[in-house]
Amino acid sequence: MERFIDCINPATGEIFDKVAAPTTGAIDEAFQKAREVLGPWSQTPLEDRKAIIRRFADIVLADLDSLAVILTRETGKPIQQARNEIRNADKRIRFFLDIADRFLTEEVVYEDEKIEESIAYEPLGVVVNISAWNYPYNVGYNVFIPALVAGNVVLYKPSELALHTGLKFEEMWQRAGLPPHVFTTLPGDGITGAYLSAHVPADGYFFTGSYATGMKILSAVRERTVPVQLELGGKDPAYVTDDVSDVGQAAVALADGAFYNCGQSCCSVERIYVHASIYEAFLQHFVEEVKSYKMGDPMDESTYIGPLTRAAQLEVLETHVADALAQGARLLAGGRRIARPGNWFEPTVLADCHHSMRVMREESFGPIIGIMPVKDDEEAIALMNDTSYGLTAAVYGGDRARAERIFSRLNTGTVYFNACDRVSPYVPWSGRGHSGMGLTLSHLGLRAFTKTKSRHILKK
Repeated sequence: MERFIDCINPATGEIFDKVAAPTTGAIDEAFQKAREVLGPWSQTPLEDRKAIIRRFADIVLADLDSLAVILTRETGKPIQQARNEIRNADKRIRFFLDIADRFLTEEVVYEDEKIEESIAYEPLGVVVNISAWNYPYNVGYNVFIPALVAGNVVLYKPSELALHTGLKFEEMWQRAGLPPHVFTTLPGDGITGAYLSAHVPADGYFFTGSYATGMKILSAVRERTVPVQLELGGKDPAYVTDDVSDVGQAAVALADGAFYNCGQSCCSVERIYVHASIYEAFLQHFVEEVKSYKMGDPMDESTYIGPLTRAAQLEVLETHVADALAQGARLLAGGRRIARPGNWFEPTVLADCHHSMRVMREESFGPIIGIMPVKDDEEAIALMNDTSYGLTAAVYGGDRARAERIFSRLNTGTVYFNACDRVSPYVPWSGRGHSGMGLTLSHLGLRAFTKTKSRHILKK
């Protein structure tokens, strides 16, 4: 029986389209066709694969404005931020194309007059990519670009909150000349993702989303002994030291790190620790910056804060605010949902927080931040590590050596000095604990889509 998924504009709450979800039969057929084209695609010369991917990149940039409108309509991301995401994601494509020859070519690691030993890098095969809605270009490109470069074929399931963007990906791959069935979009919901995990015998599974869903996928596929990578959530901390050169500048940067994309990023700053000696000054600058943000129609070029993409998150934010206030937090800005159609919540700043509060321990994934004073580095380190997550952590200060000492004791995959909420294709993106397993990006993120074959060649 055919199912349809409602596509809802989070800025208005209106249904603007309905998309048919794939049946189990259609999913099975997509997998079989993907398996059939795997051989020809994996044997396609690397330069030819790269040429198709380069054409895809050019098509995306040529259509940037219309693609941004689609992204804004279905996720509520402010239009400027939508364009920024699409434009900046292009750097990831160019990066993988630039390094492909070096890191996919067979590598001779030992040779003498009797033997040659080398490592060959072969594609995994059929890759299932269950992707996310908050940055569909960035997190999508993290997976399907290196997968295709390395000679894999891809079954791509976009989030049900970004279906039209996912469908555009397949359309643009076709326009770029990618052979049929090498990249297939399956525009489904959680039911589709569950079926892909439990019933499709793929050669690798790559998921971006929540910890809870990630654990369901891991449980479904773990007995198949194939690669599984999970890019999950975060409760990313930042610490502002007493020797920071400019308290105001640090506050402005961290406010952006907390509220960009309405705080809907796995690496958004979600909790801030500030040395007690500069705490009140930091709060003043921070609140001034947050109150300057324009909230409104995401299609307006001047909007910085749009609606939440997921309506269900409004209740999470209300719970975090109520819990913090009941335990003595100071509400310095926002604190409530806005009574208008759509998924709107005021940018919210909570001061004098502590770790009994949910806002300092549970992923908020919205325009809300908890801030807490600390007496020294030791207390800051203990609090930053007091979490089940381990994605990113930032230190703002005037002494890099001091920050490096702090970094060495933080259990996170990424650290920042006088920066935050930043992803680069040149270095791995990985999480620890509940933030995930495996990695994307960097040359390691390209080789994550390969399996090695050790070669021992005796010479005559």
